[in-house]
Amino acid sequence: MEGDFLVKDLSLADWGRKEINLAEVEMPGLMACRAEFGPSQPLAGAKISGSLHMTIQTAVLIETLKSLGAQVRWCSCNIFSTQDHAAAAIAANHSAAVFAWKGMSLDEYWEATDKAITWPDNDGPYLIVDDGGDMTLLVHLGVEWELKHEADPSVWPDPEAQKSEEEKALFKIIKKNLETNPHKWRTMAERIVGVSEETTTGVMRLYEKSKAGKLLFPAINVNDSVTKSKFDNIYGCRHSLPDGIMRATDVMIAGKQIVVCGYGDVGKGCAAAMRACGARVFVTEVDPICALQACMEGYSVKTLASLLPTADIFVTATGNKNIILASDMNKMKNNAIVGNIGHFDNEIDMSGLSEINGLKVENIKPQVDRFIFPDGHAIIILASGRLLNLGCATGHPSFVMSCSFTNQTIAQLDLWSGRLTGKYEKQVYTLPKILDEKVARLHLPALQAELSVLTEDQAKYIGVTVEGPYKKPEYRY
Repeated sequence: MEGDFLVKDLSLADWGRKEINLAEVEMPGLMACRAEFGPSQPLAGAKISGSLHMTIQTAVLIETLKSLGAQVRWCSCNIFSTQDHAAAAIAANHSAAVFAWKGMSLDEYWEATDKAITWPDNDGPYLIVDDGGDMTLLVHLGVEWELKHEADPSVWPDPEAQKSEEEKALFKIIKKNLETNPHKWRTMAERIVGVSEETTTGVMRLYEKSKAGKLLFPAINVNDSVTKSKFDNIYGCRHSLPDGIMRATDVMIAGKQIVVCGYGDVGKGCAAAMRACGARVFVTEVDPICALQACMEGYSVKTLASLLPTADIFVTATGNKNIILASDMNKMKNNAIVGNIGHFDNEIDMSGLSEINGLKVENIKPQVDRFIFPDGHAIIILASGRLLNLGCATGHPSFVMSCSFTNQTIAQLDLWSGRLTGKYEKQVYTLPKILDEKVARLHLPALQAELSVLTEDQAKYIGVTVEGPYKKPEYRY
């Protein structure tokens, strides 16, 4: 259904609203932001474009930003992660112009991203909320091609020359806009006050741009807030990985050999979840520190090659590419399950798999496919190599997302107020420790937690104030 929104089924709005109401109770940080900042409308005049999984929890974030005075346009950052009833509820309530549905094609995905960042009269946003960096990438790539084409009008982006289907879809958008409005992205980039980035992969992209001197506007790295990375990445994945695997396959996890590729914060949560389910967990790592941590937690650290013939379930959680190759999958046991919980779909070599002669694909149900090799043995791949916890389930629960999204809200507030003072330059920033502690503090009453209080003498002894912050910025939690 289409208006100044594009969703699968607007009739799902009532269901979505009921779940949003439930989620609000589980998201004390965001509700506290509404209570504290709502009366003063600090985001009045702000136009915010967001590219972040369009879930029930994200709906609460969107309506929090709106309650603080912002106008909002939104799309999902993954073709499979939208909860259609959440998108419908946002559209029906006019909370945002939303362009998202579950099961988008890549062309539809990038069209939706373009719609979300393009405001009426071809205007652009002042602020971006990003997850994975696709919306930020679109602006930067658009500016790059405008400059190339202006320098040499014979130079055009060529979608068909790109290697991946994703890049082809992206370049179609770049070419279309270049044909119709050759100054669109530069005009937009000049007015963008800043972006707040949600996830590890998107942050990596930002630092690369910043290091090269090519970052077009300020950025706040929300991912490295302690109340994001040590909660969303660990405890969120600990909850949603088994949820996704079980909903997709109904397989018994207890007793299985499970390989977790990567032992960063996401991998730590995944490994803990699988062990709690009774699995025998193996970890693959390149980082000796992370490998040693895994050993000290009692996991076996092995190479992927040594585990291919025997393991039952493989989960990639590295943020890197080509972790499990097509040749690796060919060596797995019959009906081994392969899934990814890193942001992009290139951890598992889906393109290489599709090029195997004689390979057959049997769809079991949405986001669950059985790939049958010429010799007759098969593997089961979840969510086409994309985020299985969102493709096969509903992602992280509301409470832990409240921590992440409270950080996002604070970052948006700080970027918007900072525009008046020149606080932020074209660099990547993190939120100060005192705000990180505030986010945690907002969530403790819901868990009936009681904080102890330092005396003045104790605070002086360890070199802090009674009110905090209690740790140095470099402290590792």
